Amino acid sequence: MNKQLNALLDPRGYQEREVIQLAKRPTLEELQKGKILFYNNTKLGFCNYYTVFDQIKKHFTELGITNFVEYTETVRGKNSEKLYEYASMLAQEKPTAAIVAFGDMGTSSSTTVVTIALEKLGIPAVYMTAPPGTGITEGVGVYRAGNLCLCSVDIYQASTVEEVAAQVDLKWDYILHSLTTNGEELKKLAYIDLKMDKVAPAKDGYLPFLPEYREEKSTEPGAYMEEINDYFNAEHISDGLPIIPPTNRRYEKMMEYCPWDENLKLVDPSGPSGKEITVKDVAIAAIMAGCTPKSIPVLVAAFKALNSPLYNFNQSVTTSHPGGNLCIVSGPIAQEIGVSGKQGCQGPGWPANATIGRAINLVLMNVLRTVPGVCDLDCIASQAEFTYCFAEEPELAQWNMINEDRFDSDTTTVYLLKAEPLHDIIDFLSLDGHDLLDTITHCCTTLGSNNAYMPGPLVVCFTPDHAMMLKKAGYTKEMIQEHIHTYVYHEVPMVRNRGLVPVRPKEWANRHPLPVTRFPKDVEVVTIGGRGGHSGVILPWALHSEGCVEALRLPNGETARSIENFKRV
Repeated sequence: MNKQLNALLDPRGYQEREVIQLAKRPTLEELQKGKILFYNNTKLGFCNYYTVFDQIKKHFTELGITNFVEYTETVRGKNSEKLYEYASMLAQEKPTAAIVAFGDMGTSSSTTVVTIALEKLGIPAVYMTAPPGTGITEGVGVYRAGNLCLCSVDIYQASTVEEVAAQVDLKWDYILHSLTTNGEELKKLAYIDLKMDKVAPAKDGYLPFLPEYREEKSTEPGAYMEEINDYFNAEHISDGLPIIPPTNRRYEKMMEYCPWDENLKLVDPSGPSGKEITVKDVAIAAIMAGCTPKSIPVLVAAFKALNSPLYNFNQSVTTSHPGGNLCIVSGPIAQEIGVSGKQGCQGPGWPANATIGRAINLVLMNVLRTVPGVCDLDCIASQAEFTYCFAEEPELAQWNMINEDRFDSDTTTVYLLKAEPLHDIIDFLSLDGHDLLDTITHCCTTLGSNNAYMPGPLVVCFTPDHAMMLKKAGYTKEMIQEHIHTYVYHEVPMVRNRGLVPVRPKEWANRHPLPVTRFPKDVEVVTIGGRGGHSGVILPWALHSEGCVEALRLPNGETARSIENFKRV
C-alpha cells in the first residue's frame, strides 16, 4: 500500500517529552543538618489526611531530622507560569528536600507541576498521592518530566488516623530512599509505568500504523475501518465510538472553511500533556468526530472561549466532576450550518450538534491526554463528555438570546460552560407561569450539586410551552433571573461539613441562607426543544469557572455575518 495515501494523522500531535535531571539527593547526615520543606496544597486539611505529614515528620524526628518549614497554598486558578513562580518562592527557603502533598483529586495535576519545578530548581522532592489522583500524577510526570518520585498511599475520605498512618509506614522506606539515593537506584525509584503512550508520538505527525493489506478487502467500501478503529481504541486516541480516519485528503477538505494558520495556538499549555491546542489539532478531531468543514469556525471560537482565564480550563479537563464542556451556539450561523435547538436537540439525530460537541471532547482526550481511567479523575463521568452542543432557535425565543444580550442579532456566539448533563424538570399541570416558575426554581440545586457549595452560573432550558406560559404571565428574562437568584438557596446547617469544601465570595462568610448564584445574571435562560412539559436545568462545575462567550470572528478580528465569510479563497 502507498504509505502517503493511507497515512493517518496522529490526533495527539507531537509530544516533546522532556526528561528532567532530578535534583542531586543529599546524604542522611545532610538531611539532619538541613531543612525539610513541607508543601500542602490545602488538601491535607480535609478528613484525616494531615496525618500524612504528621507521620512523615514522626519518622524524620526518629532519625534526628527536626528542622521543618511548611507552606499551605492552593494550586487552583494557577497556570503553569504561576505554579513555577510559586515553586521558586518555596525554593527561597533553601530546603535540603521537600515533601509535597496531596495528590488525590482535582489539584493533583497542578501539584505535579509544582513538584517538577522544585526538582528543576535543585530541590529533591517526593510527591504524596492517593487514588484516583495517582493516575493523573503519573501521566503529568511522564509527559512533563519523564521521571519523578511519586508515593501513592491507599487512603480515602473515610480513612481513620490509624489507617492513614499505617499507609505512610508502609511507604516510609520508599520516601527516605527517594530523598537520599542517587544513580541507578534513583532512576528505578523515579520510574513511572504509565499505562499508555509507551512510545511518544512521532515528529512527522503520523501514526505508525498501516493495516495489513488483504486482497479480499481491496475494493470493499470503508475497507480497514475495523482495523483502524481497533487501533485507535487500543492507543487511547478515540472516545470509544467509531471514528472517521484522519487522512491528509480529509484534512485538506476540513480546512475549506478555516482561514486561520493551522499552527495558530487556541489554548495555552494545559492538562497532563502540558500541550497547547492548535487549529490543526481541532481540525483533526473534527474529522474523527464526523464534522463538516463548516463546523470549524464554531470549534475555533469554542476553544478561544475555553482559553479564557475565567474558565479554569487546566483544572476542568481532569476534574472528578462528571460535567462536559457545554457549547451553546446563538446567532444566524448556527442555523446556516445545522446546529439545532429544536425538538430533541440535546439527544441523537442532530449531526452538527453531535459532531461539534464530540470534536471538542476528542481534542481534550487526544491532545491533552485526559484519558478516562488513566489520566482523568472522573469518578463515574457522564454522557455530557461524549458531546454537549446545541443552538438557540430565533423562532422559539421568547426573550433575547445569548448573542443578542452580549452583541446583536447578526453576531453569532458560542457560550461554553463546564456543566452537568441536563436535569429534567417535568410540569404538565401548572396553569400559569407563577406556579411553573416555582417548579423550575425548586430544581436549580440539590445538596449533591456543586452549586450548593460553589455559587456560579447555571442554564435554565425552557420548552416553548413553558416559555410562553411565563411570558403570558408577564415575566421578562430579567424577572426570571431575579426570581431564581433570590429563591434558590440552601440553609447553612444543610451545607456545613458535607459535600465539598466551599468556594464562596469572602463577603458571604456570615451569610444565611446561602444562594447558589452570585447575582441574577448568573442565570442563563434559553428556549429550546419541542412542545410539551419537560424543561430542564443545567448545573455548573463552578470551581473558579465561569460561562464564557466568544463571537465568531474572522482572522482580522471582524465579526462574521455568514459561514461563507470563512471560506478559503
